[in-house]
Amino acid sequence: MFARCVQLIALLLVCFSAHAQSSDLLHIIVNQLSQHIAVRATFTQQRQSPALTQPQTSSGQLLFVNGHGMLWQVQQPYQQTLALTGTRTLRIDADGHMQPMRSERGVSQISQMLQGMLTGQLDDVTRQFDVRANGSAAQWNLQFTPKQARVAQVLKSIQLDGGVYLQRIRIDMQDGTQTDIQMTDTHDAGPLSALEKHALGLP
Repeated sequence: MFARCVQLIALLLVCFSAHAQSSDLLHIIVNQLSQHIAVRATFTQQRQSPALTQPQTSSGQLLFVNGHGMLWQVQQPYQQTLALTGTRTLRIDADGHMQPMRSERGVSQISQMLQGMLTGQLDDVTRQFDVRANGSAAQWNLQFTPKQARVAQVLKSIQLDGGVYLQRIRIDMQDGTQTDIQMTDTHDAGPLSALEKHALGLP
């Protein structure tokens, strides 16, 4: 259940609005996010579901590398590392061995949307989602709704909030499940470890 939650998150992180102001803001946001080649952040994730008596909370470290994908390193309540590259989700053990994980419906679309936003690839995003942009470059909000009926049956909406960096992701599913990820201490990544390079397919 926890792995599914992390996949839905990350898997992290549009169509042009009819209003010129919203369209201009969207371009500004995407250009701003795509300037960062590699980013690290601390995340806290909370998942609520009608099937749960209380929210599930986890925390850890996130690494995003432009054009290669994301690493979610869960540290609490237990340790687990997931690599999200394109449409694939891999579980990675301490020795760097990778095992493919089965994705839930809609997960790959969420992953591609987030990676498209963070790399500035709007054309890829527009095929999957409609978007409404609000705020300013300093503090913005994006609301995504899926275009495809089969995805919309599972995924209700995605909300992104941020400024210079992405600060928050909220995913609302049609079954009432909500996943909320807050990101703090976001900064340029610096050198990557050998395990991080291996997991993301870097030389």
